[in-house]
Amino acid sequence: MNRFLILFIPLLWVVASLTSFSSNAKISQPNGEVPPPNIVFILADDLGYGDLSCFGATDLKTPHIDSLIKAGLKFTNFYANSSVCSPSRAALLSGRYPERMGVPGVIRDEVQDSWGYLAPGLLLPNYLKKAGYHTALIGKWHLGLESPNLPNERGFDEFYGLLEGMMDDYVVKLRHSQNFLRHNRQPISPPGHATDVFTDAAIRYLNGRRASKAPFFLYLPYTAPHDPLQPPAGYLDRVLKRQPGIDPQRAKLVALIEHMDANVGRLLATLAANGQATNTLIVFTSDNGGWGPGKANNGPYRGVKGQFYEGGIRIPSGVTWAGHISAGQVNETNLQLMDWLPTLLEVAGVRLPTRINGLSFRTVLAKPTVVADSLFLNRPLYFVRREGQDTYKGLQIHAVQQGGWKLLQPTPFAPYELYDLKKDPAETENLVDINKKKRDELVKLLMEHIRQGGSVPWQKNSEEVAR
Repeated sequence: MNRFLILFIPLLWVVASLTSFSSNAKISQPNGEVPPPNIVFILADDLGYGDLSCFGATDLKTPHIDSLIKAGLKFTNFYANSSVCSPSRAALLSGRYPERMGVPGVIRDEVQDSWGYLAPGLLLPNYLKKAGYHTALIGKWHLGLESPNLPNERGFDEFYGLLEGMMDDYVVKLRHSQNFLRHNRQPISPPGHATDVFTDAAIRYLNGRRASKAPFFLYLPYTAPHDPLQPPAGYLDRVLKRQPGIDPQRAKLVALIEHMDANVGRLLATLAANGQATNTLIVFTSDNGGWGPGKANNGPYRGVKGQFYEGGIRIPSGVTWAGHISAGQVNETNLQLMDWLPTLLEVAGVRLPTRINGLSFRTVLAKPTVVADSLFLNRPLYFVRREGQDTYKGLQIHAVQQGGWKLLQPTPFAPYELYDLKKDPAETENLVDINKKKRDELVKLLMEHIRQGGSVPWQKNSEEVAR
């Protein structure tokens, strides 16, 4: 009983802190009397659309993430900008299509297998700093391994995390026998599981901001539940005892997700204890769909991480903001990761930059039950991935979705496929040879998008090499 109370009481405390607002709460215009909110942006790594309890999972328990999303607004049609890590992160932080930031593919420490180089330009933390925010990145960066593309050079006051895309072991925390963990520019080797390490650092950061009147932006991109599927032993044992006969690979993924959920709970409890939850906008989402070999649950959708079928790009997403977003809201607007930048800037009272592709959905936060206006209903969503595996041979694949129709490439050498998502969300019937008019419309849109994206280099020193 005592153990139950220890686990249960903090959860009640967090839920009460997140839901202490009126059902008709509205977003106020930023002004001199209303301070801009703190922003905490939690990004999971390769979390499938169906791998949260509140998104339909029945074989795992995510009470803390569920409480966060249920306390505010749940998005059912949120999309990544790519089906892999680096491009989606570039889009999130720039508000632009990934290829227009020079990141059409994954940035890696192996030069011969790296498919992006972050272009110059302001990122979300740069804009927020201009509005007086203190900015911190704790967790996975994955947008550059050297100057001038280190986190402290791209707008973050504080960096504690991983430069690379992953580590070969959650405890040893090396990648290809190299240490890519840094506190600002200094190499570090903290003990413990990476998910715990990042949460500990995030809690230290939140505690350090208690006395400051300036708002903060905490970007917390976990490496979980990216492979290797390496949960703490106690979490795996609990899953195996609870579900005898569960697929061993699935059991490890479930345990890794539940461990991440517990750490999100620690973070939420810290915000509540510090009194910061009362004016903090909190986002939880993923960078792309779930990993197939890990037995990820991508909901009712076809495809996995790396593919442009819905399962590879549709992501679980939610946001809470005490006093401004009513609890238990659901919205079906088609949105993309790059839309967070203009939305958060508007919330913070920052004038929107002109050279971005994302659209602010601040009106959706104010009125969640209303589908956003025609700008969202009619705009095309584009997806890109460049890769060096034998399947791709250094080329890109693309997809475009508009008005419920989606055109995609499975590989750079395969013919296009066309799906009517309104009638066929599972993408079972390829209509590319049946509805040629719609195919040609989307091809035309996609060709112009590819043409514009081609103007931005995606390799270091590519301009000098061209001369």
